[in-house]
Amino acid sequence: MAAYFITGTDTGVGKTRTSCALIHALRRGGHARVVGMKPVAAGCDWVEGEDGHPGQWLNEDVVALRAASSLRVPSSFDNPYALPDPVSPHIAALRAGEQIDIAHIEASYHALSQHADAVVVEGAGGFIVPLCDAPGQWATSAELAERLALPVIMVVGLRLGCLNHALLTQEAIVSRGLTLAGWVANVIDPAMPEQAANLATLQNHLQAPMLAHWPHDPRATAESLLIQLP
Repeated sequence: MAAYFITGTDTGVGKTRTSCALIHALRRGGHARVVGMKPVAAGCDWVEGEDGHPGQWLNEDVVALRAASSLRVPSSFDNPYALPDPVSPHIAALRAGEQIDIAHIEASYHALSQHADAVVVEGAGGFIVPLCDAPGQWATSAELAERLALPVIMVVGLRLGCLNHALLTQEAIVSRGLTLAGWVANVIDPAMPEQAANLATLQNHLQAPMLAHWPHDPRATAESLLIQLP
C-alpha cells in the first residue's frame, strides 16, 4: 500500500490542494481505492443530519479530501477529530472539551489502511503544531508523523520567509529519522520579490525532488494540478 504524510511550512500554504492533487495522481497511477485522511481538523461548521442521521462538525478540507478520494469510509476513520474552532488544534480541543490522542489516530489510520490501496494523510498546520498540551501529554504533529512512520511530502508556500521555514521544516523531518520524499512549491504570493531566485535556492538545498511547481491560481482544481508521484 502506498501512503504519504503531507505537511507544510506553515498554515494556509496549500496542504489540502497538494493532498487532493496527490490523490488524483495516485488514482491515475493505477490505485483503485485511494483515500485522504485529515486526522485533526480545527475549524468546522455544524451540518444537520438527513434521513434520521445525526448532525456533525464538518471541515472544508475534509470535504475536499473526500471529494477527491475514490474510497468512502466512516468519518471516524478519515477524520477522527473534528473541532469547531479555527485555532491551534490543542486549543481547539480544549475548547471542545476533548483531548487529542495520537494512539487513537494511529489506530484509525491502520483501520483505514486495511481497506485502501493508497492513503494520503494531511497534517494540521505546520510540522510541529501542538496537538495536545495536557499535563505529561505534550504531543505535536511531528510525533504523529513519527508514529505513522510515513514518507513526508512538504508543501512550501512561496512567499517572503519561505526559505527559513522550508529549511527548518526539512531539518525537523530528517532529524526524526523520517524520509522527505519530495516537496511542492505552491505560489501563494504572486508579488513575491525574487521568486525565481528563492525557488532556485530551495532546489539546491532541499534534499528531495520537487514534485510540482504551481503558479498562483485560486481557480485551479485539484484534479487539474499535475504532481509527480514520489
